[in-house]
Amino acid sequence: MRGRLKLLAGLLGVIALVGGCTSSQEVELAMAAHADMPPEVRQAPDTVAEAYQFAVANPEIVDKIPCYCGCGAIGHTSNYSCYAEGTVADGGLVFDNHALGCGICVDITQDTMRLTRQGKGITEIQDYVHDRYAKYGEPTVSLTN
Repeated sequence: MRGRLKLLAGLLGVIALVGGCTSSQEVELAMAAHADMPPEVRQAPDTVAEAYQFAVANPEIVDKIPCYCGCGAIGHTSNYSCYAEGTVADGGLVFDNHALGCGICVDITQDTMRLTRQGKGITEIQDYVHDRYAKYGEPTVSLTN
């Protein structure tokens, strides 16, 4: 009888573990290839390079996220502006080096990546970023975008 109880308890434990594993599925992030980044980005710390890769692959997300580092004063309009200035005639991206030296920009993007993985929407991400980073300055974009 004790053997059966131990077996039953063990099976219930396995079922609980498997059930817990399947309930927290993360969204796969689109990322630009590391090899396609400019040399200074490829040589940057992993968190910085990943932020560039995510921003480049997800402009529709990152362009709607405000930055609070003060870069609005240099004409940035969103967190995306910290990574890209625009495009050239052939459609290639013109990179901005700002985020290479700004931890706030990169932290905002890393938080955006984490929240996107968790399935959060733009409004939830904007709210989180505002709550966490508004103490550093004015946002680069309106939170209603």
